[in-house]
Amino acid sequence: MASALYQSIEILGREKGIDPEIVVNAVEDAIALATRKYYKTVENMRGEMDRETGEIRAYVYKTVVETPELVEDPDNQLTLEQAREMAPEVEVGGELRFYKDTTPLGRIAAQMAKQVIFQKVREAERDTVFNEYGNRAGEILTATVKRLEPMDVIFDLGKAEARMPKREQSRLEQFSVGERVRVVLLRVDRAAKGPQVIVSRAAPALVQSLFQSEVPEIYDGTVTIRAIAREAGERSKIAVMSRDKDVDPVGACVGMKGMRVQSIIRELRGEKIDIIEYSDEITTFAEKALQPAKVARVSITDLAEKQLEVIVDDTQLSLAIGKKGQNVRLAAKLLQWKIDIKSEEEKRQEVEQQMQAMGGGPSTPIEQVVELGDSVMEKLIAAGITTVEALADMTAEELGEIPGIGEKTVEKIAVAVRHYFGQYEEGEERPVSVPTEAALVKGEEAIAATAASDEAGDEVHSMTNTPEEILAGQAADAGSAEEVSDISAEDIVDREDELSAIDANDANDAREAGIELDNDTVDELVDQAQEVSSEGIDSNGSSRD
Repeated sequence: MASALYQSIEILGREKGIDPEIVVNAVEDAIALATRKYYKTVENMRGEMDRETGEIRAYVYKTVVETPELVEDPDNQLTLEQAREMAPEVEVGGELRFYKDTTPLGRIAAQMAKQVIFQKVREAERDTVFNEYGNRAGEILTATVKRLEPMDVIFDLGKAEARMPKREQSRLEQFSVGERVRVVLLRVDRAAKGPQVIVSRAAPALVQSLFQSEVPEIYDGTVTIRAIAREAGERSKIAVMSRDKDVDPVGACVGMKGMRVQSIIRELRGEKIDIIEYSDEITTFAEKALQPAKVARVSITDLAEKQLEVIVDDTQLSLAIGKKGQNVRLAAKLLQWKIDIKSEEEKRQEVEQQMQAMGGGPSTPIEQVVELGDSVMEKLIAAGITTVEALADMTAEELGEIPGIGEKTVEKIAVAVRHYFGQYEEGEERPVSVPTEAALVKGEEAIAATAASDEAGDEVHSMTNTPEEILAGQAADAGSAEEVSDISAEDIVDREDELSAIDANDANDAREAGIELDNDTVDELVDQAQEVSSEGIDSNGSSRD
């Protein structure tokens, strides 16, 4: 029957998770050290414990050498002749032991033995913990909250304690002492105070384990998890694919009425989860990874560096980027590619800049936009706008700041630029170009406005330099020159609607004369009248100079 001392050692070994023989060896080493210290000797001393009686003895061990000349350490060696006097069967190289009385050992020796025993037990515990958890990184463990520290949470794993640092915690989670939770074993650190088991609740492996436990299709391998990206406490993205074409991987993870995924969300304290169907085509996978944003197109910009360019609609840009860049950051982690997101407008400007750089810059003169008219063109050129590209890049507010450009003219410029680039709205007809004043002065061929009929279209009327002369000439052909000549520049500006109508009788007379005045012509007359007024034409149509 084992002694009471040995039984106590066995109980201690079970509590600490170590072999009782390790504790016994620690006790024997402690007695030998204490005895050597008490006798102040350097002899090779060992302790021995009797399992049945619990008695601990100390012995001095000496090695047998053949001749006295070979004795180097008299305290630990003796000759063969001396050894055979005590043990006739001993041979060279053997050992003889001599009992050392431990009765005189006092309190100091006992305290020293106690410290040695504790040290040996702690070392055994450290080795046991490292051997138990050192090769289990990434495994899910069930732990009990043991205590809460200012920054860390200490868990009890049964055989050891585990620490969860602040960076491995979810901001949504709060723990209480005694609560049982699932944690991910990250690593085991060898520290001066012993191995430290580090666990986490923020690792993506926790989400994967939860899906395996909640989704039978993942557990049996029908649905596989290909990638996980997670920001603990905020959002996770998980890419899944099915090995069975009849099984929807996303639907299997969501469950009926979302029961499966909702169970996982509750375990994660409300963390949002996006479930995405995996695709081997990286561009298709990128479109799905950026959900809920709608992607216009995806292109690979650098295959070696794994870089993607994603173009989204202007209204979808903020949604694709996400709050503080979270959506695109998680998508990049999921794809393991670099993602550059641009809006349609940004991409258009970039393409234009590239085209300009390739072509040596803008080179299309503004005179190519024939619908602008000479007066408008002169104002734009005076403002430093000499190319069609520069005009197209300007906003309505920027155009309105140019002297002499009003709202009507801004609309006219927008339509003219749109027509120049071949963009027409539905049902919109191509307008007939009005000949410029410069072309008429140089004697170029005059082109009449849209003819009322084929017969009237053959008649071409030359146009004069001022709005009063234009109106007077048209009205003269219609038989009402005096009535039109009384219209001043201010009257034209203040009464656009009356001017656009011109007068029903005059319009009829003009049509009979073969002249068709459309809205664009009237708008240009208004702008020319404004210009003439600004240059010094009084209300009677005569120059102030």
